[in-house]
Amino acid sequence: MNTFLAFGKGYVVWNYEKTGNPVYLHIKQTKKLVPEDRPSKKPTLLAIGIDGGFDNNEPEYEETHSIVILPNYVALPFPSVELPEKVRLAVDAILMAEGAERKEQVAAWTADKKQISAYAMELRQIGSVVVPPSGWKCTKCDKTENLWLNLTDGMILCGRRNWDGTGGNNHAIEHYKETGYPLAVKLGTITADLEAADVFSYPEDDSVVDPLLAQHLAYFGIDFSSLQKTEMTTAERELDQNTNFDWNRIQESGQEVEPIYGPGYTGLVNLGNSCYMAATMQVVFSTHSFCRRYYMNQSLKMAFETAPADPTVDLNMQLTKLGHGLLSGKYSVPASEKDGTAAPVITDAKQEGLPPRMFKALIAASHPEFSTMRQQDALEYFLHFLDQVERSNAVKPELDPSRSFKFGVEERILCSSGKVAYNKRLDYILSLNIPLHEATNKEELEAFHKIKAEKISEGKDVSSDEIVRPRVPLEACLASFAAPEEIPEFYSTALKAKTTAIKTAGLTSFPDYLVLHMRKFVMEAGWVPKKLDVYIDVPDIIDISHMRSKGIQPGEELLPESAPGSEVESSQPVANEEIVAQLVSMGFNQLHCQKAAINTLNTGVEEAMNWLLSHMDDPDIDAPICHGAQGAEASVDQSKVDTLISFGFQEEIARMALKASGGDIEKATDWIFNNPNTSASSDMDTTTSSGSVPTPVDAGLPDGGGRYRLFGIVSHIGTSTQCGHYVAHILKDGRWVIFNDNKVGASINPPKDMGYLYFFERIAS
Repeated sequence: MNTFLAFGKGYVVWNYEKTGNPVYLHIKQTKKLVPEDRPSKKPTLLAIGIDGGFDNNEPEYEETHSIVILPNYVALPFPSVELPEKVRLAVDAILMAEGAERKEQVAAWTADKKQISAYAMELRQIGSVVVPPSGWKCTKCDKTENLWLNLTDGMILCGRRNWDGTGGNNHAIEHYKETGYPLAVKLGTITADLEAADVFSYPEDDSVVDPLLAQHLAYFGIDFSSLQKTEMTTAERELDQNTNFDWNRIQESGQEVEPIYGPGYTGLVNLGNSCYMAATMQVVFSTHSFCRRYYMNQSLKMAFETAPADPTVDLNMQLTKLGHGLLSGKYSVPASEKDGTAAPVITDAKQEGLPPRMFKALIAASHPEFSTMRQQDALEYFLHFLDQVERSNAVKPELDPSRSFKFGVEERILCSSGKVAYNKRLDYILSLNIPLHEATNKEELEAFHKIKAEKISEGKDVSSDEIVRPRVPLEACLASFAAPEEIPEFYSTALKAKTTAIKTAGLTSFPDYLVLHMRKFVMEAGWVPKKLDVYIDVPDIIDISHMRSKGIQPGEELLPESAPGSEVESSQPVANEEIVAQLVSMGFNQLHCQKAAINTLNTGVEEAMNWLLSHMDDPDIDAPICHGAQGAEASVDQSKVDTLISFGFQEEIARMALKASGGDIEKATDWIFNNPNTSASSDMDTTTSSGSVPTPVDAGLPDGGGRYRLFGIVSHIGTSTQCGHYVAHILKDGRWVIFNDNKVGASINPPKDMGYLYFFERIAS
């Protein structure tokens, strides 16, 4: 009761032995009985564990309290007037304190609320159209569904065409482009509850609120109070699409999934759209490196004894706690068994599971997005998590399990002068484009597109059973990574002019665990983000030996480095505005996008996005772009150098770090941790490496053969990484297992062709 730290009964004695604090508040929770026939609520949001989302049936508890004195566990009832006032006040403070769970509830997110349209209050209405209460049809085609009433002139037109041919023929948006009339309401969504009507603003490109909707409808003779809802709103249609094919296939819904319990088969409770974390951590703790580091080689007591006074902020402690929770099997029991009641016949794979609130809060502490209840990108979370693990093991890098994912990438740039440059970097993931033109089922696709065109011309929709999706082999995706690529506007230090260069890429080392990221989220014409509806044919075993880079070859001449004061310095790199605009349209910060374009030599949107995802947490990501680095290099404050030396860093490296971070000590410290293999003798700009450096960037990383076996898949359901649901499938003990939050069971049909992240383990030669 001195620290507000909580412990289970089996571990509270450790804290007593460590601190000598004898008085504890015992909080006992008893689960309330819930009627078995309680109806499931229909979801209204593509979310889990929050109000309006899919019901994860969180139990309710009754709570009792008592005061316990160690070491003899003497219990005193609470509340009690016989207790000293100091104790009563301490108990009240504890019960009112906000723990990790309460903070999550306060931050709970339901959905982005629709904003009032800027065009609603002054909307001009023209014409004398009277809209009938039913029997609507598109003015320009035969569509009778997905119809939108333009609130300016009363035109009834069909909506946008979906990727699968369903929906409308784009007549409503074409009408907006011709006239500029901004607002439209979806017919069939108008009822007495006007707030539920689907109003869309074309210039704002979003669903909006029209406070004067009743007045605007009355202009066209529409009595909203008598209308019945016959159409789904845009959000409901997206939800419906996502809860059908993808949802059922990836979650293996409707199939008799055999529950699995025991060590390594522990589910994680969804804390409110936390499935991105659950799916990622299940795969991470299925690797030998993380199992050894935080379970086999470290006991809970060992981690607790070496933790600081507040173990809740110690990543080593929290990872050990999570590792033991997932791998011990102690918490892998059916939900009904925990109360000691007779277990009924188990019909699904739902477990009591672990609610990793403290772990989630700690990882999110340095990342404002992950601390929300919104859905997040599993890839971004994976990279952020590994970065945190690497930092926490900086003192003893040999113990760092994140290194098992790390590998070197070498890019070879061939200038039109015939000279070359080599750039090296480290990465945790191999991000792959999906070349749709390499689909193996082109004949089926052509036949499907003909049928779809015929149905659209007849005003019919294509059913989900008829849809044919392109099938692209993983080999084609890997080949696209290594394929030669043109770099326009490349500044050649040999020609002292801009030219077109050819870039190729290869790996300098092969990690123990290879993670492949499928770039399913792309930009359509007009910079509209879209998720590719595609299958990736992924074999169980792959061989990437041919992707190893060869390094500088005999006879090759390196591009000269730019000398201070040379022409190239006066021509500082400028971000390609087209790349920046595309990234900004995805929701990224303008300054961050400019830095991404510059740091990837304006190679392309994919390269810039990959850089951006890897550098979101850089301490200087928000610093202005400096076009005169020489000034920063010339003025390094010796007192700051001395400060870094006192931290245990070499003087040359401290000086380099201060140059690279504009003289900021905190940024310089982060720079050193982010560049652990930097050689003190290579005092050069970190963004240029046309020659070899004394210490290879991949020095000390694991390396071996190029044959890998698939062992983990993280799949995504939804139209965006910011919504939907993530599920993991993992190969354990010779069979595939589905980890769907706190449901763990034998997988009948793992969706190997629908993955977002694929995890491979190197096969020992």
